[in-house]
Amino acid sequence: MLPSLFISHGSPMLALQPGDSGPALQRLAAELPRPRAIVVVSAHWESQELLVTGSPAPETWHDFGGFPPELFAVQYPAPGNPQLAGEIVELLHADGLNARIDERRPFDHGTWVPLSLMYPAADIPVVQVSLPSRMGPALQTRVGHALASLREQGVLLIGSGSITHNLGELDWRAGPETITPWALEFRDWVVDKLAANDENALHDYRRQAPNAVRSHPSDEHLLPLYFARGAGGAFSVAHQGFTLGALGMDIYRFG
Repeated sequence: MLPSLFISHGSPMLALQPGDSGPALQRLAAELPRPRAIVVVSAHWESQELLVTGSPAPETWHDFGGFPPELFAVQYPAPGNPQLAGEIVELLHADGLNARIDERRPFDHGTWVPLSLMYPAADIPVVQVSLPSRMGPALQTRVGHALASLREQGVLLIGSGSITHNLGELDWRAGPETITPWALEFRDWVVDKLAANDENALHDYRRQAPNAVRSHPSDEHLLPLYFARGAGGAFSVAHQGFTLGALGMDIYRFG
């Protein structure tokens, strides 16, 4: 059975400048059985309701600005999987969650950037599930539970976000050895609660975790973690690190 994963995808430049995360993602992909499909919940598809990509050939969306032309030239032409999208909607409905197909949504960079490093051939079908971010962590845990059975069918489930994400406090001159103490304290608290399987604390992280609001002024980049945890099994750390002082680049495995 495949695990579920939480991936901190960092800057879109990860696709061209993979740093330490690129080799970690490549090793992880090499260790896993080849998936028949991949399902991603990305921090960059916030929505009011649960939506599932239904296009057979989603486009690569460069949903950012201010980066070099080389990044805008990157394409990730993985196919979609309308049949799997329909199965996902059925699983969500069976759990009492309303969901519907979005046939036009492209792949955002929270999906194609990490997958371009893990599976560069872009030959594994990919489906995205949206992030109703205003509904908080508990919903994402529930979505993960609802889709967990797909792991037994060779589907890799990924939550793509960032373990810390405060772009206003990044040090753009910092080297990889620089780690901001407040970000490290928050990251270590999350890891401790994941290891202890303390769901109540994790769901209430904005009140209980040290530096929670500073680490996540808004929580859309942490919410995919709850999807991955809800879908998976035993927690383990696949990679840890920071870039630009305070941007956490951790990768976690569940199962």
